[in-house]
Amino acid sequence: MAYSPTTQISPSSSSSSSSPPWDIFLSFHGEDTRKSFTAHLYTALKQRSLSTFRDDKELERGKYISEELLNAIENSMYAVVVLSPNYAFSRWCLTELAKIIECMKKTRIVADDLQTWRSALHKVGHISGWDLWDGDESTVIQEIVGQIHDGKLNSIVSAVSKKLVGIGSRVEEMMNSYLNIGPDDVRFVGILGMGGIGKTTLGRAVYDKISSQFEASSFIANVREESARGSLVPLQAQLLSDILMTSNIVIRDIERGSNAICHGLCRKKVLVVVDDVDQTQQLEALANRRDWFGGGSIILITTRDKDVLIKHGLAEDEIYKAKELDDDEALQLFSWKAFKNDLPLEGFVELSKQIMHYAKGLPIALEFLGHFFCR
Repeated sequence: MAYSPTTQISPSSSSSSSSPPWDIFLSFHGEDTRKSFTAHLYTALKQRSLSTFRDDKELERGKYISEELLNAIENSMYAVVVLSPNYAFSRWCLTELAKIIECMKKTRIVADDLQTWRSALHKVGHISGWDLWDGDESTVIQEIVGQIHDGKLNSIVSAVSKKLVGIGSRVEEMMNSYLNIGPDDVRFVGILGMGGIGKTTLGRAVYDKISSQFEASSFIANVREESARGSLVPLQAQLLSDILMTSNIVIRDIERGSNAICHGLCRKKVLVVVDDVDQTQQLEALANRRDWFGGGSIILITTRDKDVLIKHGLAEDEIYKAKELDDDEALQLFSWKAFKNDLPLEGFVELSKQIMHYAKGLPIALEFLGHFFCR
């Protein structure tokens, strides 16, 4: 049995790396849980593409913890501590725990002290976690993985949103007005707009924000460009591979690929983004009907051509029209690209406003001109 608190250990406190190479550090007692709970948890984390440090060395642990493990703790975004009957009897485990608490506090702790270990156990005992005494192990693992995945993505989305001018408000608008559906519904939503207006960027931002709410997800990028090179079969294979989480996908032709998607996904709650579509045949091969997907699924389609969406059966209230940046957003984006600042530098205000009006709120034009003036 194991009780598993999940803690964010603030990798920025480490002086050895500016960005964490690991998402999660697993601290556990090998004899208790290595081949049971910890093994299942590790597999689930890998399936969500969360890089996880697990000490797999079968060597007899000595008196002192290795430098490699201390560095892994310092350079991880989260720590999962699997408390088991013999955890507190292991000097190695207690030293790991003390180091985790040190990173949480961002203070220096000498981790070779009984009082330090006692303090660390007391601290971790007050962190909310999961008790497996009477719980279903698979359910608990999914909750743990989901919380970590959400936390990581929210951090990424928050950081990205600060760099992508205006994206935050547009994501919220889509979330509130287009993506609220019942557990048995399947929603197709189009993101419509001219080239360079930010359709793909918006689709990606929404995808990153909500993908953890689904059993599986797939972002099929550059459909127009990829399909122009030949068959849609590779895109069908990518979709199946992402959703079914396997690389052993063999598709002989488009019709068989469509059948495989329908039969493989019809009972799964999935999020799929079909990006930059310009022909109805592309949607027929990748996301033809709502009954191809399980209840609660959302299919986002980005395109420049409204007719493609209409012919595919989308209603007007299922089509989000991507908006140009307003004047404040446009000035901010241009200033970031040209001056690395929220506002134009002194002496460049009027010129920046002229460029802003010239670009007419089109992000790709503002970025291009900003990069040009930066030189």
